[in-house]
Amino acid sequence: MSQGQAGKGHTLKGIAVSPGIVIGRARLVDRSRVKILYQYLIGERQVKQEVERFKEALAAAKQQIIDVKNKMPEQIKHHAFILDTHLMIMDDSMFSNATITAILEEKINAEWALKKSVQNIAKVFAQIEDEYIKERMNDVEYVAERVLINLAGKEQESLAEINERVIIVAHELSPGDTSSINIGKVMGFITDAGGRTSHAAIMAQSLKIPAIVGLETVTHQVQDGNLLIVDGTTGEVFLDPDDDMIIQYQEKQLEQERIESSIIRMAHLPAETVDGHRVAVRANIEFLEDVAAAKDHGGEGIGLYRTEYLYLKARGMPKEVELFEDYKEVAEIIAPDPVTIRTLDMGGDRFLPDKAATKETNPALGLRAIRFCLREPMIFKTQLRAILRASAFGNIQIIFPMISGLQELLDSRKILKEVMDDLDKEGIAYDRKIKVGIMIEVPSAVAVADILARHVDFFSVGTNDLIQYALAIDRVNELVAYMYQPFHPAILRMIRQVVQAAKAAGIRVALCGEMAGDPLCTLILTALGFDELSLNSGGIPMIKKIIRSLSLEKARAELQEIFQQDTASKVRELVLNKMRGLIPELDKKLFVAN
Repeated sequence: MSQGQAGKGHTLKGIAVSPGIVIGRARLVDRSRVKILYQYLIGERQVKQEVERFKEALAAAKQQIIDVKNKMPEQIKHHAFILDTHLMIMDDSMFSNATITAILEEKINAEWALKKSVQNIAKVFAQIEDEYIKERMNDVEYVAERVLINLAGKEQESLAEINERVIIVAHELSPGDTSSINIGKVMGFITDAGGRTSHAAIMAQSLKIPAIVGLETVTHQVQDGNLLIVDGTTGEVFLDPDDDMIIQYQEKQLEQERIESSIIRMAHLPAETVDGHRVAVRANIEFLEDVAAAKDHGGEGIGLYRTEYLYLKARGMPKEVELFEDYKEVAEIIAPDPVTIRTLDMGGDRFLPDKAATKETNPALGLRAIRFCLREPMIFKTQLRAILRASAFGNIQIIFPMISGLQELLDSRKILKEVMDDLDKEGIAYDRKIKVGIMIEVPSAVAVADILARHVDFFSVGTNDLIQYALAIDRVNELVAYMYQPFHPAILRMIRQVVQAAKAAGIRVALCGEMAGDPLCTLILTALGFDELSLNSGGIPMIKKIIRSLSLEKARAELQEIFQQDTASKVRELVLNKMRGLIPELDKKLFVAN
């Protein structure tokens, strides 16, 4: 995404993943991949020696990761599971055993054998279309790279050893890199590679340092010591800015800090429009540790608890008691506010190889989410038992993902009823009036939303998948990602149809996709009549601030004009103009969508 030629005053554009502005000197960090210069056959006598060499490199890599984990900054200790995942990868048979087997059977050197193992793993990941899962292939590559560095006898500069205030410039940063950042010295970072869901992006947000990824050639255009301005809100990097630009961005930096401070101070105020319409603003979380951030940022409960982590973390299936204890703790901390727990949104081809069906050519359209759960009722029942048991300790709601029609919903509710009956027989307490909802994220569910609404207590629109499925866009495919447009008239009409169906049936309707956290979408979503918006914790104060600045009556009138626009770009420009007038103290740059 970088633009133009390098030179004084040159501007680069990438993907903004952590907001804020920093001005400082560049520190180039070499994270180029180890090149395997030699791929060679070995003799029978060398085989044992080569296996030992690989094992030693693997053991050293494990210890290095453990050392990084033990020294993680307090702000990101709740992300230690990422490094635990790396340790698990090293123990995985497809990684370690496959490499040793290749050395023994093919009589090849350790580097070559490891490369072949990683290539075989990559073939498996290539069949997975989910953005989050694709990013996890990077974890395998990071681990392999660490082992290769040890095999090569090289040493890599640690970001923990940086002792001056700098902006890190690298091709890519691994979780190990970002976990060891000296937060007193590293002001921010920019990279050639990476995406919004990369670990580096997630870590930067937790550390609250500006970060831009996907700059493609920044390591070739920036030299060590160059003065940089990094705008983590717009995704812009300014190389060797002049004095006027430095002064301009220093003022902007102070203004953004002032605005952010004022917004944070009001985070716990309700999100109520000037004419008295209240919208619940809740948090999306993935881990128990995210609950504190949700409360700190003014979240009025948990609008979406993604429950996949305990399944990823477990070697095999997590036990009912593990799930129950996790859900119970979240419910107790958040009570009396609600916690909406999404049932398992994974597929047999992903993390449960022992349950995998025949390899699917397109898993995103295959056996996943509620389809997988209905195919594997014992897995489904175990989770439902845990959720129901935890409901006795707080305000828990259940939501089923990827419902495409009424029969799936009826089948899901039937299994839920069976679990309830079992708990009744066992005398185990649970909330007998627990609310049950569905995710609306498949176009077919939009089309029959009026039918589905008769059988649930609430809807939650999952716009990430809905946009992807409705527009036939793979948003992680760089060739078509630009077509992933929340303001597409077709998407807005689909969302309106869902809201109207919910209102007609007298049930609540929420939205929990990325649109909920986009300030430009707040006017539209409020005007449409959403009862609840659920988003990542960091964005809650801003969204609540915007809602408090809106008049529902005026927003509804403006909505008619918005729906008259015939392209996404026209919708966006119209909304941007209205937002500028709504909150004039906020710079236009705060509303730039990447």
